[in-house]
Amino acid sequence: MNTPEFWTPPADAETVELGAGVVKRPTRLADGRELIYYDDAGTTLPAERAVDARALDARPATATMRQDVLTGDWISIAAARQNRAFLPPAHLDPLAPQTPENPSEIPDRYDVAVFENRSPSFGPALAAATADAPAAENAPHGLDDLAEPGLGRTRTSVGRCEVVCFSPEHTGSFGTQTPTRARTVIEAWADRTAALSALPGVEQVFPFENRGEAIGVTLPHPHGQIYAYPYITPRTQRMLDAAARTSDDLFARILEFERGAERMVLQGEHWSAFVPFAARWPIEVHLLPHRHVPDLAATSDAERAELAPLYLRLLRGIDALYDSPTPYIAAWHQAPVHAGREAVRLHLQLTSPRRAADRLKFLAGSESAMGAWIADIPPEAQAERLREALTTVADPA
Repeated sequence: MNTPEFWTPPADAETVELGAGVVKRPTRLADGRELIYYDDAGTTLPAERAVDARALDARPATATMRQDVLTGDWISIAAARQNRAFLPPAHLDPLAPQTPENPSEIPDRYDVAVFENRSPSFGPALAAATADAPAAENAPHGLDDLAEPGLGRTRTSVGRCEVVCFSPEHTGSFGTQTPTRARTVIEAWADRTAALSALPGVEQVFPFENRGEAIGVTLPHPHGQIYAYPYITPRTQRMLDAAARTSDDLFARILEFERGAERMVLQGEHWSAFVPFAARWPIEVHLLPHRHVPDLAATSDAERAELAPLYLRLLRGIDALYDSPTPYIAAWHQAPVHAGREAVRLHLQLTSPRRAADRLKFLAGSESAMGAWIADIPPEAQAERLREALTTVADPA
């Protein structure tokens, strides 16, 4: 690499202070992708950041979606993802700060960093830039069009995919962070949810963390992702359908039902965690805010302040079930950008296929082929085990 220049945020670069003293510093990577540093409150890092001086290939073309006529689902065919990094050695970690030996994705030291994925499943094109996007103003297609089944139908996979680096360390997960760092990540999630929701053609924003090789993780670096979809996902559409068949206060009723049951795991002033009544996975916990909020951007300062240590405690309790870290998917379900915001409540769905210390649940015939789930562990029994595990976990510090 060349000797780095340094980027000092100009007045119009939107360097701003977010909640809890977190500072947002946006810049660009060498190929034009967005990179945003989120500095911890009281960070020791300087405001100046190195310029990305790499010579990068052009970004891949935006993927194409194809419709499965039997289900109406849209499948993004993103061939560029075949070439993404796969379990690289520590000295070539693509999410670590750049060094002369490691031309990684992030040119300087950081606390938390968010950047556009080099091999995205959706984007980089947005609805305004392509004529066959689902919600493009200059196209005849829209969300109603996506709901209609047909043979051989395709659309451009517009949207955005971002990587969220929780730490510059090579290994770890969200649960290994400090409460201060966890709050920085929560501020980043909320900020990116608002920004991505404002992009043309984006209909839903989904922050998530995959943890563990058993889940399919290809980088041990502590990180998550955010997908901004050009449609309402099938899972969320089913929630909207359930609310339409019952009532818009469905999530409030679920919370009241679970808080009175033996499946409760953790309770705070603003959040409650429980094993759901009809849990599918050997380990499954839902975390809901007590008031209705559609997404992370709508949470209050008090809700974010409690969420940081409570979420860390929950994740550490999951790890305390066994003698080794538990693989999981931590999925933050948010309301669609334009529809159903009074019906779908923000909530975390944390799932793991681990059903014993040395056993995983595989989705075989009934689950994979028919979508008909068979649970191995009664939710009440798993909730009791989690409560016991949580008694061994110290308060996050």
